[in-house]
Amino acid sequence: MSIKRCRIRAKQQLQLLELFVAESTARTAADLAGVHRNSAALFYHKLRELIASKIAEVDPEFGAFEVDESYFGGVRKGKRGRGAAGKVLVFGILKRGGKVHALPVADARGPTLLTALQTHVLADSVIYTDSLPSYNILDVAGFRHRRVNHSKAFVTKRGHHINGIENFWNQSKRVLRKYNGIPRKHFYLFLKECEFRFNYGSPKQQLAQLRKWAKI
Repeated sequence: MSIKRCRIRAKQQLQLLELFVAESTARTAADLAGVHRNSAALFYHKLRELIASKIAEVDPEFGAFEVDESYFGGVRKGKRGRGAAGKVLVFGILKRGGKVHALPVADARGPTLLTALQTHVLADSVIYTDSLPSYNILDVAGFRHRRVNHSKAFVTKRGHHINGIENFWNQSKRVLRKYNGIPRKHFYLFLKECEFRFNYGSPKQQLAQLRKWAKI
């Protein structure tokens, strides 16, 4: 899959690609590249679709993983965090020394999180989590489960932590915040953009990878 049926000139496509990697919004990119803002927005949308298609197919791996769940969405009054209304719940899986995978889930119940975990992680892997009761299911699901009680410490005396996946949440929310609201139907594509940015190194490396995928 590549960028198809694009009427923007190749030189401008490359400029938009560079601006995308630099985290410029489509509106800003349109002005800088000299294209209509709708054309830039469509190009960005196709880029996110391309990214999502390229990183979708992964085989389960063995190793040490940090997992956590986080809520995404606009600022709302009332309850925050777990159980907040109108938010999108995302489950994150980070392989230590490897890549992160993030996927929206329906709820934070044990069976739901276990099913999501098993799509990316092989049995007998080491799983680091916080103390959410839903993760108790991992104790009887063929994994080596290590808990971190954040009410006591963020790193245990044995060095257990989930700082890596929490770093991903912080980076992702920083990236998404500048869009000032994302249509719910497109949230998955924006989430995959965040995953790509976290996994594919420096901006220079990201640009090289996108040029290869997009054939620009």
